[in-house]
Amino acid sequence: MTYERFEDLPVWKAAIELAERVYALTEKTPFRRKYSLRDQLERATLSISNNIAEGFERGTTQELLTFLYIARGSAGEVRSMLCFLEKVEAFKDLRSEISNLKLSVEGISRQLRAWADSLQNSEVKGQRYLNDKDRKRTQNKKERDEFLAMLAQIQKNRGSA
Repeated sequence: MTYERFEDLPVWKAAIELAERVYALTEKTPFRRKYSLRDQLERATLSISNNIAEGFERGTTQELLTFLYIARGSAGEVRSMLCFLEKVEAFKDLRSEISNLKLSVEGISRQLRAWADSLQNSEVKGQRYLNDKDRKRTQNKKERDEFLAMLAQIQKNRGSA
């Protein structure tokens, strides 16, 4: 599937949902007067979705890859901070919520890695480099691959009949 807008990307949506949940967490009592910890956690969390968006809008596969890895680094930072919070006595009543947030950020990190892996194997250099000839060639290749897959399925169905 091809996405036209970063707002449609499932991983961006998951990152925004994570940010909403982190902001809700940092409103709770244990974060009072822990301004730098709260600020760092909120900023690192927002950095995930922001870097996905920025990379998507850049127009080249290489720049997108760079920003996906930056987003992944921010996800690691968030996960590290959540691991720390699990160990701090002041946050003991929030451990279940913190653990759920860790699971979410791990899922986002896996999605970013899978996307980056698929881009590294792509022949497309990015939207910025595509001209009409390249777009047509890419579309023709996609249609040919779909046709060949359909033929293979027909042959498979005939073989099992």
